[in-house]
Amino acid sequence: MTSLFFLVFLFSSLLTPNVDASPIYIEALSKSLLFFHGQRSGPLPTDQQFSWRASSGLSDGSSANVDLVGGYYTEGDNVKHNFPMAFTTTMLSWSTLEYGEQMGLELQNARDPNADHKCWERPEDMDTPRTVYSVSPSNPGSDVAAETAAALAAASMVFREVDSQYSLLLLATAKNVMQFAIQYRGSYSDSISSVCPFYCSYSGYKDELMWGAAWLLKATDDSNYKNFIQSLGGGDQTDIFNWDNKYAGAYVLLSQLALVNSDNTFDQYKLEAESFICKILPNTPSSSTSYTPGGLMYNYNLPQSNLQHVTAITFLLTTYAKYMKATQHTFNCGNSVNIVPDNLISLSKQQVDYILGENQAKMSYMVGFGSSFPMRIHHRGSSIPSQPHFNCADGLQFLYSPNPNPNILTGAIVGGPDKNDESPDKRDDYIHSEPTTYINAPFVGLLAYFASGGSA
Repeated sequence: MTSLFFLVFLFSSLLTPNVDASPIYIEALSKSLLFFHGQRSGPLPTDQQFSWRASSGLSDGSSANVDLVGGYYTEGDNVKHNFPMAFTTTMLSWSTLEYGEQMGLELQNARDPNADHKCWERPEDMDTPRTVYSVSPSNPGSDVAAETAAALAAASMVFREVDSQYSLLLLATAKNVMQFAIQYRGSYSDSISSVCPFYCSYSGYKDELMWGAAWLLKATDDSNYKNFIQSLGGGDQTDIFNWDNKYAGAYVLLSQLALVNSDNTFDQYKLEAESFICKILPNTPSSSTSYTPGGLMYNYNLPQSNLQHVTAITFLLTTYAKYMKATQHTFNCGNSVNIVPDNLISLSKQQVDYILGENQAKMSYMVGFGSSFPMRIHHRGSSIPSQPHFNCADGLQFLYSPNPNPNILTGAIVGGPDKNDESPDKRDDYIHSEPTTYINAPFVGLLAYFASGGSA
């Protein structure tokens, strides 16, 4: 998505810290943004930071007579999955909107999946078909459409002050895409079965409808979106937040209207947000979140790329704490213990610090950060030498090689350790060793907060 490129550029312009900034978090923030340079598809810009990357996917979309050149590869493979990538863009936008100013600066101008997964080759050397999939009125995809609308609406607010024309284009497109999502109901993984099991919409599409409408309400203040959200009724009570399940994110976003804007018609979402948080916090009557012996949140039901849950959930904790601080709000979780903002921030900081190396293994799960970090990440461009050309099958030797990756993808956050705080650092163990854009995206906002002097 074009807006993601500009978002990374805009956020990168915030890296000059204020006097209270922490150099550790500033370094991690800079590197977390650098990671996205390694994920770029299409013609690479002149400021490309990784010399081992080159232009790729230059004919994307041609099979469907559309121009889909550019954007970002979602994870360590060579597919551009729009559903999780739209979530990535939404979270980077939210990071910018919530935490950009805390940096003390102004914003500046800143396939077929199965066939692809049989190969192990650099994106620059791709020789597999670049099949295009789309949704339509007869093959709907409310989830992917509403998430895309959320991304566009959120990004439109980021660019409102720096490029009003682009902002208006993003917002107009968001409205059109959201209208499609509402009018033609259905899950995109029912219409395009090949996205499973990679990025199935397991949670359905109601959460994306709520999420997309919430972002459009925030971007436009149009009461039609408020009415639509209310027509959806309540959402699921949940203890997860990720590229698939957006309920908790929608609750926290809408709770701002109840807390900061004093709109009591949104009180139910404030209560839902707090119910979610009570499921996350340890030692509450409704806590349903597991933690490793070292203190990392761990989802036993969805263990693949566990850090995706950690970064996204932790972002929500910090953001809700921000809303609480602004309104001097507290709440409880069904017992006598009063929950204050610093309770949430303290847990958030613990998770951030764990990822950056304060853990039993003394390992940072961000590549290139600290003295010990993953060296054999599940990433094609990073694991295959830039020269010579290796085709689809030839590259498999590097997938199973015990040697460290020849190209360092600085800033990439991998899936993370197992339930026992252990990580084998094996390339073919994608559950623990694969980086994704949607792990990094929420972490950007967290690092911006702590880099600016945020504390418990």
